[in-house]
Amino acid sequence: MGSQVVGHFSLIPIYAAASTAILALLADLFTGRRAVIVGVTLLGALATAVCAVVAVDASPTFCAGGGCSWVPSGAAATVAVLFAGLTAGVLAFSLPALRLGIAPAGEFCFLLACSMTGGVTVGYAGDLITLIVGLETLTLPLYVLVGLRRFAPSERVTTDGAAASVTFFLISVISTVIALLGVALNYAATGGVHLAALTAAAPPFAALAGVGAALLVIGLAFKVAAVPLHAWAPATYDGAPVPIAAYLSTASKLGGVIALAAVVSRLDTRAVVAVLAILTMTIGNLVALRQTRMIRLLAWSSVAQAGYILAALALGEPGVVAALAYAAFFVILELIAFGVVVALRAPGQDGGTLDDYRGAGRRFPWLGAAFVLALAGLAGLPPGLAGLFAKLSVVDALVDANWTWLAGVVVLNAVIALAYYVRVAAGLYSLPERVGLSVADPVLVDEALHPHGPVPRPVAVTISAAVVVAVVLGFAPQALFDALS
Repeated sequence: MGSQVVGHFSLIPIYAAASTAILALLADLFTGRRAVIVGVTLLGALATAVCAVVAVDASPTFCAGGGCSWVPSGAAATVAVLFAGLTAGVLAFSLPALRLGIAPAGEFCFLLACSMTGGVTVGYAGDLITLIVGLETLTLPLYVLVGLRRFAPSERVTTDGAAASVTFFLISVISTVIALLGVALNYAATGGVHLAALTAAAPPFAALAGVGAALLVIGLAFKVAAVPLHAWAPATYDGAPVPIAAYLSTASKLGGVIALAAVVSRLDTRAVVAVLAILTMTIGNLVALRQTRMIRLLAWSSVAQAGYILAALALGEPGVVAALAYAAFFVILELIAFGVVVALRAPGQDGGTLDDYRGAGRRFPWLGAAFVLALAGLAGLPPGLAGLFAKLSVVDALVDANWTWLAGVVVLNAVIALAYYVRVAAGLYSLPERVGLSVADPVLVDEALHPHGPVPRPVAVTISAAVVVAVVLGFAPQALFDALS
């Protein structure tokens, strides 16, 4: 097996993340106070981000057989910071529901911190086994979080949450089995699992390794809701609590992108990934055009966005940085969009229909502006400069690699997506039709639309912080590219 060297300094990000989960559980056990539990979790997420930055230049550890299982880098630290930020943001979005007791704070914070631990593991993973374990640690708590409610304002919310949780679990198990089969076949053909040692197998095992690589990509594609492994996403997003849907659409997808990037940059899977990219972006956009529920529309939009990321990954190593940068831009913009949905809906409610948001920008101008910024960024238009640079980076990488035809497919799909992004943005400022109210009095209309009072402060602060990050990255995108290179 060779010698193993353990450098504990390089492990402090995972120590911080895992300790956050343990401390949240202990805080619930010994105090039972929601404020203490939430405070511990938020501080733990912050500590995880700080530790990742501090240990960015640490040495790899758990090294044996020509590779290392834990590999610190600038990209790994950036991923850890993103997961920590997403965890803190989703926890802030969940505070209004936790205060009402809709979900138990102790279990909620523990499971969310466990999921963050899995995300950090994925970022630092140096072999396929650690990668799969990290993905499962990221995903397993989400099965419970999707259906974790003591009570709900309506029977539909409770029923949909349970159905979404079961659907998510069953499809995820199948995808994990497929990915593990791919790992096994690749190991049988090459005799290695470390990412640094992944290469094309020599005859007569080349065909076996090719099948293994394809199965591995297909299994991992579930995590990013790539077509045809996307069926779980719309139902799960719509049935889950809105903050958890936000986490599924951001952190869970980010983990899948990182795992796919680690594989496609070392194994030749261009044909499989290119087909997945075309199907995912095209079907995602076409189905999104027909959606009338807000969360389902965002879910199908998320599917389409995954297609753009896969288009860059189809290039292999030359497209990895563009794909990771796109994923980072996407999760920030998606967090803003889901945050606005949380702000405009009463705690514990589902996302509602598109008609429920008509005129929302009139009563809450700053929320309307934030939503428009997110939608414009997802569409790749100003003022969403972060999203614009993300799409340009993917198209530029494809053109540089002489994959102009795939770049054309990306641009065509981006044009199709404009239809539903513009429809949602325009609806925010149109007057809703309400019987008994005069359309000449928008204030009365908006009061009827949003009767639950002012936006909770934690939600407002988180949305504002995400908007600031999106704007800064829009004006200085090279900082993110440098961190991921």
